[in-house]
Amino acid sequence: MNDYERKKLEMELRNFTSRNFERPSNCRNLDRIRIYVKELCDKIEEYENQFNYVPTWAYSLLAQYNSVQNQMLYVDFRTTYK
Repeated sequence: MNDYERKKLEMELRNFTSRNFERPSNCRNLDRIRIYVKELCDKIEEYENQFNYVPTWAYSLLAQYNSVQNQMLYVDFRTTYK
């Protein structure tokens, strides 16, 4: 895979995420975050299987969503079991 093809894949994935996802810092709904994590994992797996390449920023975005999800779960846990 050459640089042009990598850039094209990165642009396609970036367009997909910007069209379909909110920024992790703007998410306030735990169910929505779960949907984003699932869709992003599916997309990453698709890119790995189909192209054997995934941009590193996709993993960073997934980590950001996981972090927000963990923070929200922790707050829910603390308020429920206090």
